[in-house]
Amino acid sequence: MPNAKVLESKKAVVEALAGKIKEATSVVFVDYKGITVAQDTALRNQFREAGVEYSVVKNTLTRFAAKNAGYDFDEVLNGTTAMASTTGDPIAPARIVCEFAKKNKLPLSIKGGIVEGSVLSVAELNGFGELPSKNALVASVLGTFLAPISSLAFVLDQVRIQKEGGAPAAEAAE
Repeated sequence: MPNAKVLESKKAVVEALAGKIKEATSVVFVDYKGITVAQDTALRNQFREAGVEYSVVKNTLTRFAAKNAGYDFDEVLNGTTAMASTTGDPIAPARIVCEFAKKNKLPLSIKGGIVEGSVLSVAELNGFGELPSKNALVASVLGTFLAPISSLAFVLDQVRIQKEGGAPAAEAAE
């Protein structure tokens, strides 16, 4: 039977993990089997740059933490497991894992996870991996908003040039 000190330290780990799971906008469980130390270091650097916490976790302790947070991951938490969590961009952990695995041709795979309080399937999380980052999506939307304004400005400029007696830019180029 484990001594009281060991039990207390395990309870503290479970509480800390449960807190991370509750606070996170996204948690992804990853099977990291078959990855080298150099590849793991590169993956950790990408996670760090994106504001994602990544650590190898013990399945049993994580299972207890997930239950304390209100989730059931009994089927997912087996074998080699790492947890990537963030309080920022909710698709970042899944996107980074998918891109890294594809780029490096690794067997790295998502086992399951949570995005904004909803438990998602592996297929759904892999689908997030195909999406661009939140900043890229915002830039795309803003670009879409600016396109009609830019076109209007160009047309008005061409009208101004024509009224001043100069040739429009399209004709001047010929």
